[in-house]
Amino acid sequence: MTANATAFRIQESPLDPADALHDHTVPAGEPCLLAIQAGQTLRLVDLEGNQAIDALFYAQAPLGERYSATNTMLAQGGIYLTTGSVLMSNTGRKMATVVADTCGRHDTLGGACSTESNQVRYALGKRHMHACRDNFLSALLAADIGLGKRDLAPNINFFMNVPVTPEGGLKFDDGVSAPGKYVELRAEIDLWLLISNCPQLNNPCNGYDPTSAQVLIWDRDC
Repeated sequence: MTANATAFRIQESPLDPADALHDHTVPAGEPCLLAIQAGQTLRLVDLEGNQAIDALFYAQAPLGERYSATNTMLAQGGIYLTTGSVLMSNTGRKMATVVADTCGRHDTLGGACSTESNQVRYALGKRHMHACRDNFLSALLAADIGLGKRDLAPNINFFMNVPVTPEGGLKFDDGVSAPGKYVELRAEIDLWLLISNCPQLNNPCNGYDPTSAQVLIWDRDC
């Protein structure tokens, strides 16, 4: 792993939110499914700071093609995403490129919280709590686009800070984001973007207080 692959690469965007084709606020703890066309630019905004946005990317065609954490990490030689990182699919195709990032680092290893992991990590009584995996499934079911439980895979946690310990374990630490920080990606192919604006209350990924997030999309010509 090279130093460049783990560095924070901060890059501001020239795009104006007033010119966005799509501007949507995702409420705290809720899911969202959006279609993004090749060449369009997506911006995810951490509106109030320290809010994890769990995300999965799927090719619109063929429908079985999806984001691969393994291929993405292998391609860039590092475990964190930042400006210049390319998201790769399970077939080795480029899906999206991070073209701007004012946060500087995003997690590929922590995965999505679930009712089962809430129970194992925090307590039996936490099993009932809302979780990202439930969000993913409910959004796919409501959309009825041919994707379901079998299509869930290791996801990206935008704005989430998950350091790897010297022993090889993972820690859920306080975020490195702040109010208004954003990450921007250019779609390389036609995509479905599946978001869970994480509802987790039991670790610092949301500052123990989930908040809303913003999604903006600019057309190819912006």
